[in-house]
Amino acid sequence: MFPTVREVLALDPVRHGAPRLVAGEAGLDRPVRWVHVAEVPDIATLLRGGELVLTTGIGLPGEDAGLRAFIGDLAGVGVSGLVVELGRRYHTGVPRVMAAAAERAGMPLVELRRATPFVRVTEAVHALIVDAQLTELRAAEEIHQRFTELSVEGADPGEVVRQAAELSGCPVVLENLSRQVLAYDPARENAELLLDRWEQHSRRIRPAGRTVYDPDSGWLVTMVGARGEDWGRLLLRWPGGGEWNSARDAVTGAISPPTRLTILVERAASTLALGRLIRRDAEGLERQIHRTLLTALLDRSRPVDEVALRARGLGLVLERRHLVGVVVRHRADEPDSGSTGTGDGDEPGPARLRDLAEAVGQAVREANLTGLTSAVDDQAVGALLALPDPAAEERALASFAAALRRTRPESRPSDPAATRAVGGGKGAEPGRGAGGGKGAESARAAGGAKSAEPGRGAGGGKSAEPGRDTGGLIIAAGSGVSSLREAGRSLIEARQVAEAARNDRRDLPIFRLPHVGLAGLLHLLRDEPRLQTFVERELGALLAYDARHPREHLLGTLRAYLEQGRNKSAAAAAAHLSRPAFYERLARIGRILDVDLDSVDACLSLHVALLALDAIRTS
Repeated sequence: MFPTVREVLALDPVRHGAPRLVAGEAGLDRPVRWVHVAEVPDIATLLRGGELVLTTGIGLPGEDAGLRAFIGDLAGVGVSGLVVELGRRYHTGVPRVMAAAAERAGMPLVELRRATPFVRVTEAVHALIVDAQLTELRAAEEIHQRFTELSVEGADPGEVVRQAAELSGCPVVLENLSRQVLAYDPARENAELLLDRWEQHSRRIRPAGRTVYDPDSGWLVTMVGARGEDWGRLLLRWPGGGEWNSARDAVTGAISPPTRLTILVERAASTLALGRLIRRDAEGLERQIHRTLLTALLDRSRPVDEVALRARGLGLVLERRHLVGVVVRHRADEPDSGSTGTGDGDEPGPARLRDLAEAVGQAVREANLTGLTSAVDDQAVGALLALPDPAAEERALASFAAALRRTRPESRPSDPAATRAVGGGKGAEPGRGAGGGKGAESARAAGGAKSAEPGRGAGGGKSAEPGRDTGGLIIAAGSGVSSLREAGRSLIEARQVAEAARNDRRDLPIFRLPHVGLAGLLHLLRDEPRLQTFVERELGALLAYDARHPREHLLGTLRAYLEQGRNKSAAAAAAHLSRPAFYERLARIGRILDVDLDSVDACLSLHVALLALDAIRTS
């Protein structure tokens, strides 16, 4: 924002004085924050740094020691430079001792060999500074207006990232806490090069603070989150120069991004955080009420009595009923909106979700059931079935599943024998593989600039069997409850089971909750920032080390050790290493993580963190 000493010397009022650089050429690119005229030797006490001092020298000391002290004091407070007009005190040039002191301090010392009105110099420089400040304000206003519009329009993260890249002309990347790319815009640069080995590269960027520029990597980084909980980082690569001219600290001269670029990345992060909080789909009024009531039961945002009252207004009686939460979702996540395929798996996300919600509502009606039905997140549709008594639960669920299969053929199990396991009771059938999962946010492919919701990494559910149609539906039911106050628990359980069932190899008409192992639990929690924080706390130092030394791959050594039950000999064989080499690597891992790898508790914690890392990376 400020002109440099070099730029000031090129101004016409200064050139009129025939300037000549006597010392301090290395400091010519220091920014000039202000111009100050001084004729007293102790002026340094009145300065703050970044000033260009103009003087005729009439008040300067006559002895060499005094001149050295004068120059030392100016350099000590960080002035940008000293300009001395010849003719009044010094006729042929400034004293050599003065030039030598300035050279040692790296401070520009300039002679003006012709008489120069200092007022013209100050006017010219201050005009530059004020113009730059006005430009900065206009840029900040444009940034504010652009991102306010994006917030009002409910722009998705991909659009926010694109606008940030367009305004800055720099590559922008949005990542979650596990360093997975959620959205990006390369700003005319090569996207493959930008994202190549992204996780390793990102882990090397460890700035301290919410918004910090890392000069070693050239990335300006800010945290993304709201209500005291961060869920990602927004990074903007600024190599310096170009349209967005660099800023220098007025005292130290350190290069940093211009203020308006910092404002831009922080405003973009705020827009992303706000969008995550208020994002909603456009729905009909009745569907909105259904969704409002289901959401209230899930997050307890409204009193239960109010939910019951509003449900009665829709003709639904939820009191004194046996309530069962049901969640229906596609086995595969929503595809990229740019897809143009023909099958259900290629339908644009909002349309696919809307069709699924209508099919679930129709199935409830065809099965002669009553309840609330609505989308509960970007991928799943929920239903709260109100039954007369617990004995009707299995029959009602079977009728609902049959009706939905008639409406949506892809929900039919591929194994006819599985139809005998309709998931009655609490899902106690042997071998049934249900799990848990949040499923609250749509997963996009890593780096997709049109990411629908931050907080997720690379998306796409795993097919249950090789060659299977990934467009199939999953129907999951929670445990039945007898009170509306417990209905949220049944819905949450159904949603978790539906999410975990995406990775289940069985095809069941209805998934229940037989058991959720540790891997299923971690799969369920993989988008939880607290789990990602746990992984970073346990393994972050080792992941960072591997990022700096990719050939060593110590994470693989730790995995082999833990998977072999801490049997070092078996682990060395599994890792194809000699035992001495394997033991040395274990010792190095222990030093990096500062843990005792012979401790059961420490290894248990590390093993859980490894499983969580796998769940995050394969989500």
